[in-house]
Amino acid sequence: MKKLTIPVTAIACFSLSACMDIDKTNPTPTDVPNFEIVPHGVIVRPTDQNAQDVRVLAETNSIFRITATPNESFDRHESLVVLPDMLGITPEIREDAGSVFVDTGATLARIDRETGQVAFFDDQGQQILAEKPRRSFVEIDDQGETAYTIHQVFDSADDEGFYGLGQHQNGQFNYNGENVELAQHNISIASPMLVSTGGYGIYWDNTSITRFGDPRPFQGFGESLIVRGPDGQNGLVGKYYRDDEVLAVVRETDPDYQFLPIDEWATGEQLRDVWPAPFGPKPNDGPDKVTWDGTIEAETAGLHKFRVYASHYIKVWIDGDLVVDRWRQNWNPYFFNFELEMEPGDTHDVKVEWIPNAGYFRMQHLDPMPAEDRRSLSLSSEVADVIDYYFIAGKTMDDVLSGYRDLSGENRLLPRWAYGFWQSRERYKTQNELLDVLQEYRQRQIPIDNIVLDWNYWEDDSWGSHEFDANRFPDPKAMIDAVHDLNAQIMISVWPKFYPTTDNYKELDAKGHIYQRNIELETRDWIGKGYLNSFYDPYSEEARTIFWRQMEENLDVLGFDAWWMDATEPDIHSNLSYEERKLRAGPTALGSGSRYFNTYALENARSVYEGERAGADANERVFILTRSGFPGIQRYSAAVWSGDIVSRWDDLRDQISAGTNVSMSGMPNWTFDIGGFAVEQRYASEDPAHLKEWRELNTRWYQFGAFAPIFRSHGQYPFREIFNIAEEGTVEYESMVKYNKLRYQLLPYIYTVAGDMTHDYGALMRGLPMDFPDDLEARNIGEQYMFGPSILVNPVYEFEARSRRLYLPAGTSWYDFHSSELHAGGQWVNADAPLSDMPLYVRAGAIIPMGPDVQYHDEKPAGDVTLMIYPGADGFFSLYEDDGETYDYVQGEWSRIPLNWNDATQTLTIGAVEGKWRVAVSRHFSVRWAGSDTPPVSIQYTGDAIEVNRP
Repeated sequence: MKKLTIPVTAIACFSLSACMDIDKTNPTPTDVPNFEIVPHGVIVRPTDQNAQDVRVLAETNSIFRITATPNESFDRHESLVVLPDMLGITPEIREDAGSVFVDTGATLARIDRETGQVAFFDDQGQQILAEKPRRSFVEIDDQGETAYTIHQVFDSADDEGFYGLGQHQNGQFNYNGENVELAQHNISIASPMLVSTGGYGIYWDNTSITRFGDPRPFQGFGESLIVRGPDGQNGLVGKYYRDDEVLAVVRETDPDYQFLPIDEWATGEQLRDVWPAPFGPKPNDGPDKVTWDGTIEAETAGLHKFRVYASHYIKVWIDGDLVVDRWRQNWNPYFFNFELEMEPGDTHDVKVEWIPNAGYFRMQHLDPMPAEDRRSLSLSSEVADVIDYYFIAGKTMDDVLSGYRDLSGENRLLPRWAYGFWQSRERYKTQNELLDVLQEYRQRQIPIDNIVLDWNYWEDDSWGSHEFDANRFPDPKAMIDAVHDLNAQIMISVWPKFYPTTDNYKELDAKGHIYQRNIELETRDWIGKGYLNSFYDPYSEEARTIFWRQMEENLDVLGFDAWWMDATEPDIHSNLSYEERKLRAGPTALGSGSRYFNTYALENARSVYEGERAGADANERVFILTRSGFPGIQRYSAAVWSGDIVSRWDDLRDQISAGTNVSMSGMPNWTFDIGGFAVEQRYASEDPAHLKEWRELNTRWYQFGAFAPIFRSHGQYPFREIFNIAEEGTVEYESMVKYNKLRYQLLPYIYTVAGDMTHDYGALMRGLPMDFPDDLEARNIGEQYMFGPSILVNPVYEFEARSRRLYLPAGTSWYDFHSSELHAGGQWVNADAPLSDMPLYVRAGAIIPMGPDVQYHDEKPAGDVTLMIYPGADGFFSLYEDDGETYDYVQGEWSRIPLNWNDATQTLTIGAVEGKWRVAVSRHFSVRWAGSDTPPVSIQYTGDAIEVNRP
């Protein structure tokens, strides 16, 4: 936190009585004040004619809304995120010669009367954050409507940690000094919500493409660097190979290959004429490898940012060091980042190797930001009416996320079964395939709660009909009933995509609720011969009502338990430019596709949640899994997942920081495809040479998955069921079964934290700075996280690694979960990591309730609970329970059993039950102590407080 004392007059005025005393001796400093008091705050019209008018409103004691306008009007398109009942509070308003103050008693905002710059202070007069006088508006035409591109820079501390911003798959964790583009993508989730180690968060209320850090978009490689070949001549030397034979040598300053034009089914005349001749009109007939060699030189000193946008195999070497080595399926390219310190006049060798597979490639670059802005908090957006953001103060990051949910809606409590194991694949092609897999899990006594029916259960030419192919699914109702008879739930994939031949499309289209550009361009998808298609517009209330009714009449009536809302970026047509995507996903009922670029998933989830809550089963908890998300998605009972990631070790590693930042964005229910979705040919062909690595990759991913908020296996062939990955008796099989069962044993702990995420605004997957904000070492560690308040999770993400270097945060001692060996905090250790186990640690003072072995979540609803005590510090845990299925908890139908460990007296106090829900109050507890031979103590609990002394 930046410590800066505010002016003496403001400190003296921090209390209302002090302010009144000052007013008696100091009349209003200006004859004509340049501000006006409005409900909940003020509007300041700066004396600097180049500054913008600004409005500051107090929403709560700890939340301010700041709005700056380029044209005196504060009107804007209605927020899709902030709840309409945020009515604000009445703060104290006062002034001096240079400032206006908005004081809630807990936090204070100071507005500079000359510049309109806003600064924020705590109740001790210490500055938390301030705007720099670097606010900008650039007028643009947004598809016929006047709008602005906006930018705001803040005077944040250089050493602050910044987290949140959604999900980004490039290993970034602490965003200080980083650039992040917030634009929905198959494997990216855009969220303009961040939290800081400085004691605050910012919700930037904008729905268009937004950038954290540098507001400039990346440039082409040759646009901003001096690029030469090995011979010193202009341009890299590109060599195009087929079967190791050089087909052509081409000199290029900015290689840029995107083999899917606007319509991937287009004729040759529409292909780009800049492609080198070896590719020709049919790229697949061209080279199978391309290399580029040469040097790069900068004109500006400092840290230069690079990214490679690529699919298939890509390698980049800088000065002989391999800085990028990735694979991505050719229909889902992504960005891979690296940095390089450069000085003018210095040259750096560059070498690139790309295996095209008719995919994508481009190298991009950004010159350094000005030194004074390099570590500043900076936010910019492409389309806006005004700058509109919320400053949220908090003593802890949980406090900040609590404020975020006050603004955007509570995290709905998911059904308890959602926290069990999910099995999925792309895809169960018949109802018998699906039932056979579920029955196999039951026969093998491997716990499972949920099974998933992925896309294409319809006839090929009927996408969007919500009707089953009768040849493969002759009786879907009987299939669902059989799943329920096996004590499991079933989720079904529903896309917002429709073929024009379906009745559902025709109904939506007749009302004007289908995006037209995809149809007008006659764009076809990838199924069979390719079919015309488009997506519906969820920004219309009428469209949302129709969309849900069509689902309800065809699918909900059959008894499905959960909804998989796929392709909600929306993925109308994969991998087009942003400009084209804006046109295809619009115009919406509310405005342009560019203005609402990031919010499709939010409104689509709304249609399902509100529809289901208004129906006959309104009291049954909703569960939605959506591939994209946005702030507010948690109020629609939705979990998000990390999209079509690939089955590689570096992608496994990237999930860790991606998931913790999703949680630190305020969206606590997150998951990924265990094992990765898309598979390299070496795995897909089941090449024996790579079978060992495939099994190990899945085992390590499975161990990690057992400690994700939602525990879910999914992917393309090879099949992802445990028994299809490895044979019983192998270390891989036994480890996956072990971690599956451990997940179920931990359900009392997990479900309690889930309850906290609704009642108390906690989080299950927690970046280390959430719990150790003062530990500077932990601030940049993105490959470890806390699972709930007590368990430190350390996934293994390297092939054949049998140890894992990890950090044990300071301020506590740590027990090895497997051996109960005690370690001091504040140190790095090399932890054992046999293939059978992932390193796990438990903090001293933890109380972890563990349930019995079960095959599904409610097999033993009042079963025995083991209370694991980890001595060494005082501890507290509040065991939460409710019916796990309905919204009765909103009416107080829940229970909590307080658990207090006094380390000095070695006494556990099991407190009297709290809350109205009494179904499972009477139960048996077994109390155990880690790290010693102390025998367990058996307790029969009936709801009254009881003390347990350690023998």
